[in-house]
Amino acid sequence: MPSPADADRRVNKMVMAAGRASDPSTAVPLTIHCAKAAEAPPPPPHSSGSAAINSGSALVISVEKSSTAGLPDLGNLRLFSYKEIRVATNNFDQSNKLGRGGFGTVYKGVWGDGSAFAAKVLSSESEQGIKEFLAEIESISEVKHANLVRLLGCCVQRKNRILIYEYLENNSLDHALQALGSANGVTSLTWSTRSDICVGTAKGLSYLHEDHEPNIVHRDIKASNVLLDRDYRPKIGDFGLAKLFPDNVTHISTGVVGTCGYLAPEYFVHGQLTKKADVYSFGVLVLEIISGRRISQTIHSDMFLVREAWVLYQQGRLRDMVDASMEDYPEEEVLRYIWVGLACTQATPSSRPTMRQVVAMLSQPVALHQTAMRPPSFAEHYGHHTTAPDDPSAGPLLQASPKARWPPAAAAAEPPACSASFTYSEVAPR
Repeated sequence: MPSPADADRRVNKMVMAAGRASDPSTAVPLTIHCAKAAEAPPPPPHSSGSAAINSGSALVISVEKSSTAGLPDLGNLRLFSYKEIRVATNNFDQSNKLGRGGFGTVYKGVWGDGSAFAAKVLSSESEQGIKEFLAEIESISEVKHANLVRLLGCCVQRKNRILIYEYLENNSLDHALQALGSANGVTSLTWSTRSDICVGTAKGLSYLHEDHEPNIVHRDIKASNVLLDRDYRPKIGDFGLAKLFPDNVTHISTGVVGTCGYLAPEYFVHGQLTKKADVYSFGVLVLEIISGRRISQTIHSDMFLVREAWVLYQQGRLRDMVDASMEDYPEEEVLRYIWVGLACTQATPSSRPTMRQVVAMLSQPVALHQTAMRPPSFAEHYGHHTTAPDDPSAGPLLQASPKARWPPAAAAAEPPACSASFTYSEVAPR
């Protein structure tokens, strides 16, 4: 009768043999067997990312006991062989590199059947990266929405921690904005495309905030985390920065995680995180999409994109925010989108809309009460000094004026107001 050790070795050989199959779609998922695994190939070059697989079945591998310590129940999430991923990405060749961000670098891979995927390789040297990996697969394996990047599986082998995502053909919104007007890029994004990106991203974020239980705060909404499929439909990626909200918690005080330029004042200054911090970041995103300008292009300039938008709002010149390369757009609708972006970037979190309200305001014409808005008042934005967003001694970023209405006037002798509270109501059908 064979010893338990011999049985372990036999099961391990069977599982690893499945991992060597040339076509991953033929592999049959097996129960994980915690036995000593064969020596793993050397790890890929590590760094830090997010991106996006159309198909390809999983290969289940043998995982060492030490690798499964603290690993959550993965449910239907599939485990992929490190060797198979390495082959499919051509040994993580730089030509297959899709981007960097968060806790890893993302590579494009192609299975034997021709289907593509994206592999997010986390740094094995970063304890935080490993913890983030475990938290990520636990929190997002069951999070599914048309506007969220789908996690298909992962690799947990030796020190390697790799997430396998669906592949999205048009890279990211940041890439699309960077390519605007370039010789090798798109000459323009139509208003229909930009509108769809705004609405789709809002729907994905609204799902995380309102419909998923427990609610999820993303913490790093930015253009490079909005991925685009072949038809430029948006999907939010990189849930490695997400935090889950229990029902009895209203905010989390935490170390600031996010990207400069997108950070809400209360998060940037105090590390206080709520859903409204995501709303602020989304507002910045809307201003980028409509202006065609990336936040990174203005972050160190005197006319920071968000500040410029508020100045133009005061002066009744919001039309000047619109990307000059965009033609034949519905002016009133575009101005409404800019106004929604401003509403999302107000100084006081409670004055910002919820993402559900944002979806309603972007998706269809809405009747809005006469309102006034207060711009963010911190730091001249991320550069020189920082003060609490509601600190009276800080003073507003822009001087407030008596009245504000929607839609704003094309030009006004007296600039529109930037003060008081903000309300929404009466969603009107088209």
